[in-house]
Amino acid sequence: MAGWMSLGLFLAIGLALMAGFPVAFTLAGVGLRFAGLGVLTGTFDPVFLEALPNRIFGIMTNETLIAVPLFVFMGVMLERSKLADQLLQSLAAMMRGTPGGLGIAVVLVGAMMAASTGIVGATVVTMGLISLPTMLRRDYDPAVATGIICASGTLGQIIPPSIVLVMLADVLSNAYQQAQLQMGNYSPETISVGELFAGALVPGFMLVGMYVLYLMLLAWLKPGLMPADVESADSEVSIGRLLVLAAGPLALIVAVLGSILGGIATPTEAAAVGAVGAMLLALVSGQLSRETLRNVVSRTTRISAMVFMILIGASLFSLVFRGFGGDHLIAGLLTGLPGGVITAMIVVMLVMFLLGFVLDFIEITFVVVPIVGPVLMAMGLNPIWLGVMIALNLQTSFLTPPFGFSLFYLRGVCPENIPTSAIYRGVIPFIFIQVFLLGLLALWPQLITWLPGVVYSG
Repeated sequence: MAGWMSLGLFLAIGLALMAGFPVAFTLAGVGLRFAGLGVLTGTFDPVFLEALPNRIFGIMTNETLIAVPLFVFMGVMLERSKLADQLLQSLAAMMRGTPGGLGIAVVLVGAMMAASTGIVGATVVTMGLISLPTMLRRDYDPAVATGIICASGTLGQIIPPSIVLVMLADVLSNAYQQAQLQMGNYSPETISVGELFAGALVPGFMLVGMYVLYLMLLAWLKPGLMPADVESADSEVSIGRLLVLAAGPLALIVAVLGSILGGIATPTEAAAVGAVGAMLLALVSGQLSRETLRNVVSRTTRISAMVFMILIGASLFSLVFRGFGGDHLIAGLLTGLPGGVITAMIVVMLVMFLLGFVLDFIEITFVVVPIVGPVLMAMGLNPIWLGVMIALNLQTSFLTPPFGFSLFYLRGVCPENIPTSAIYRGVIPFIFIQVFLLGLLALWPQLITWLPGVVYSG
């Protein structure tokens, strides 16, 4: 009976979310209702709920999670500073006369802004507003143009410093400790945000490189889809201006990542440096005002409040789910699959991919990963490899028609004369590229684990 209740809990939450109820309150409300029903039917012990205050206090005192609002502030402030617009104009001018040059410029600027902001929705919308009119004005095929923007916007999932990786690192660290305790290791090791950042660097750069190679090949085979820019521009001025404009964001990224990977600062301290650095860049660009600061703080507060409310709701949900024995049910299902850990990993990745159509990465990170993570790591999977694979898998899900989140973000800022089908066609090649990269990382896990091993070998 308890097993059926845990399955019913998942089903009820899925139905409530599809009905449009807020995620945080759905997780908590449905969890409490099922807990009450379980008490009445004798399938749930209310003692489990006594751990909720300790969990909330743990969230409040978690120093790693303090980095989330700071990184959000940094991303929103950089979005408002309009650096992406200036960078794109300069880089496109420098690559004038090159078939596909503007598209490649969009990918490179999108990667830089993704590394700076770490917010997928903000990057997709910003790049859509800035670059889409320019590409359409220069006779780019609408499907190609929209596909480039969606793909480059989702790079914020995998290129550090990413909010996704910060939250994944915290959840995976707890799950890794649980897995070690289950295996009899009572002095469990942990993983840090820096290790996950280091693991994501090589795959992130590989993905950007694959995007650029694809666009170069497409421009060579079908130049009509991505015609060269023939507008006159002073390349000397463009290169100089590009260097000046890129210096600020690059210095900010290096300061944040370098301080974390070098062990100079904790992720929270590095995020604080990034927030102050973003304000300085906005000040230098003349975009920092009292009104801008008020808007940035307001948006940061809303996003951060949403994240932590979801985390509290997910904590209550996981307590109820474990109270019904759902964690043992999932463990039994995964360990009982033919093919062992390989089949279990494929099943989990497929389920997460499908959940990415209806849930944001925050819900999946806080709800699904704590359930399946300990099981997979107890079966021998490396936690850093698992975290990067999950991040890249969710990035692919958010790009996949018909429910990909980035497609909805871009649809909201697209001209009405561009059909949704064009956006769907445009992202297909990039989805294949990401699936290909997932396959490479599965065959050669060292592409993920090598850099963390080098940086944190001491």
